[in-house]
Amino acid sequence: MEILRRNGLLIILLLFVTGAVQNCTAETKTCISKTSPCHLKKITCPAQCPASTSTDPKAKVCFVNCQSPICKAECKVRKPNCNAPGAGCYDPRFIGGDGIVFYFHGQSNQHFSLVSDLNLQINARFIGLRPAGRIRDYTWIQALGLLFDSNKFSLEATPAETWDDDIDHLKFTYNGEELMLPEGHLSAWESPKSGLTVERTADKNSVRVALSEVAEISVNVVSITKEDDRIHNYHIPSDDCFAHLEVQFRFYGLSSKVEGVLGRTYQPDFENPAKPGVAMPIVGGEDRYRTTSLLSSDCKSCMFSPAGVLDQKDSLVTEYTMLDCTGGAASGNGIVCRR
Repeated sequence: MEILRRNGLLIILLLFVTGAVQNCTAETKTCISKTSPCHLKKITCPAQCPASTSTDPKAKVCFVNCQSPICKAECKVRKPNCNAPGAGCYDPRFIGGDGIVFYFHGQSNQHFSLVSDLNLQINARFIGLRPAGRIRDYTWIQALGLLFDSNKFSLEATPAETWDDDIDHLKFTYNGEELMLPEGHLSAWESPKSGLTVERTADKNSVRVALSEVAEISVNVVSITKEDDRIHNYHIPSDDCFAHLEVQFRFYGLSSKVEGVLGRTYQPDFENPAKPGVAMPIVGGEDRYRTTSLLSSDCKSCMFSPAGVLDQKDSLVTEYTMLDCTGGAASGNGIVCRR
């Protein structure tokens, strides 16, 4: 009995020491934004993901949502989640800030405003094709253009005849100049003047774009596979695999008047026209959100002003990106979101 008692005490001691070591090695995160509900609170990362970066691009890392009143760290993969709010994937299927799934097809080789606010404009270039007998284009997001203050940034998936995982299909520009981002996981570029950061979340074809206290975008470059082509009957030609983007946005303090294909779903009183229970709820707005180029803000409903300053009294209180969405999101309906 004495031996069993000692062994039990030893196990308890080892567990205590292990926990103490994990707490010592875990990162402590602090939200520095004065508008954050977690302002200056020290938040310890969980043992499951003790650091905000990892040498393994597939590993989950520590993340704290400073705009949420739940001041707690969580583990998340640093790539787009196509089944969560703020996502724009496939052809293309969006999940709005309200948690509702909808499709916006736009038009091939045209540009549309995804988000337009006083201090931020995000446009998308659509690529696609229209097989014989179809009444509309199949479309995918090929590029993103960001306007903020007097700065302009773009990223795009470069065209490819066939897909090769060993080739990087991303191209970047910043204020009219090509931006060179070395290949390799965690390779990064930062503009100290504008607060823009671009960081690779894999050796190739995946990045995280962050604009301090404004927005964060997770991006993957993917292609149309033969299986995709077979299932959807796209009629993809042999000389173009239609490399395109999967994206997920996270926004901080959008105004209540925010516009755009996706942005309007973050308005506190927005009524989504997407029909519930429909396999592919399609919404329009091409006439309102079409822009003349990837880096222009001249759509009919655009709000962006280079000198625009976000009025904190007009910012959203609800953090929609904290919605928990489960269910049949992959099929386009049946998604359930809870705050």
